[in-house]
Amino acid sequence: MIGLGTLLNMAAIVIGSALGVLVGHRLPERTRELIMQALGLVTLVVAALNIADIFDETWVGEVGDAGPLLIVLAAIVIGGVVGSLLRLEQRAEAFGGWVQRRVNRGADDAGRARFIEGFVDASLLFCIGPLAILGSISDGLGRGIDQLALKSVIDGFASIAFAASLGWGVALSAVTVGIVQGIFTLLGVLVGQVLATSAIAAITATGGVILLGLSLRLLKVSRIAVADLLPALVIAPLLTLAVAAWR
Repeated sequence: MIGLGTLLNMAAIVIGSALGVLVGHRLPERTRELIMQALGLVTLVVAALNIADIFDETWVGEVGDAGPLLIVLAAIVIGGVVGSLLRLEQRAEAFGGWVQRRVNRGADDAGRARFIEGFVDASLLFCIGPLAILGSISDGLGRGIDQLALKSVIDGFASIAFAASLGWGVALSAVTVGIVQGIFTLLGVLVGQVLATSAIAAITATGGVILLGLSLRLLKVSRIAVADLLPALVIAPLLTLAVAAWR
């Protein structure tokens, strides 16, 4: 059944979030803070692994030795401008706030901020990465859900840790995962057979840079408007195709 992998992923996030909320209030503040720092460090490692795709041989062969890095740079800059003009970060936070007001009207300002942070940060972490992209495309191609099943396990455990610190907003990220991975699954159904390896590498490497920004947020180094950078994931493969055609 095409789409089963994404449904499994959504269920894992919701279940993991519920478990995290159940145990989270039992943990002291310093422990919850340490959990967030640990997630930030792990996200940093995942980001580095994704960025390493700038050395993908197929991609380098199509756009030249310096091409991948320049494409990622251009995609991040252009995508940041587009996302900022569209106010994607603000809209994501506004949506999280809108849901929070309807499910937990009695929360104070700190509770609302935690809910929104959990939704936005978890959505970004769970939707950006090779497993989300390649697993969804593979599902759309009818090749099975092995990659998304693995991602479901990882996201489930991450949801426990996230929700222990940030609460029910993490569970709401399952909706974002369903939409984003559903789009990539549909892409796999429609054009997956002709999607170039270099285009996938461009998406993965650019996603790694965005995850790097998210890791800095989780570590409280800098609150980068990561959601505003998301258009870069579309711009990077388009630039790759343009440069390859020009050469």
